[in-house]
Amino acid sequence: MTDRLPHEKGFHVSWDQLHRDARALAWRLDGMGPEGEAGERGGGWRAVVAITRGGMAPAMIVARELDIRTVDTISVKSYDHQSQSAAKVLKSPDADMMRDGTGILVVDDLVDSGRTLELVRQLYPKAHFATVYAKPMGRDQVDTFVTEVSQDTWIFFPWDMGLQYVPPYRGTD
Repeated sequence: MTDRLPHEKGFHVSWDQLHRDARALAWRLDGMGPEGEAGERGGGWRAVVAITRGGMAPAMIVARELDIRTVDTISVKSYDHQSQSAAKVLKSPDADMMRDGTGILVVDDLVDSGRTLELVRQLYPKAHFATVYAKPMGRDQVDTFVTEVSQDTWIFFPWDMGLQYVPPYRGTD
C-alpha cells in the first residue's frame, strides 16, 4: 500500500455544511461566556476574535448567532499551501480589548497540529478557544469544537474550492 497525499483523503465541506457546523458551534458556546447583564441570562462574551483567514467565516456566523457585536482578528501564519511551518503572528487584535483573554471567544475553522492555537493561547491564556473541526494532535488546544476528523484527513473548505463541469459517466446528452 502506498502513502496517500494530503488531498487524497479529503473531507469536502460545502458552504451549507460549514454554516450548519458553525451554528452548531454557536449552540455549544451559548451561555458559556463569563459576562452577563444583571437580570439577563449570563454567559455572554465580550468579543469574538477570528483567527485569519480560516476562522473568519465561522467567527462571523458564531458572532451573529450569539449576538456578539465586537469582532476582531488575529492573523497567524502556519501554512504555506499544504505545508505546515512555525506559527507566527502577523496582526494582533486590539490590546485594550484582549487583556488576558477573559471573556474573549477565539474562533478558528480547524485545529490541526495545535501550533496556531498554542501560540494564541500563550498570548491570551484566559480566552476560550473554539473550532468547527478538530484533529487529534491539536484537540488539547481547543476548549470547544463540533466535529473531529482523523489526523491524516485533509479538509477542503469551500473558500478553497471552485465549481467546474464534470461530464456524466455515460453518454454526453
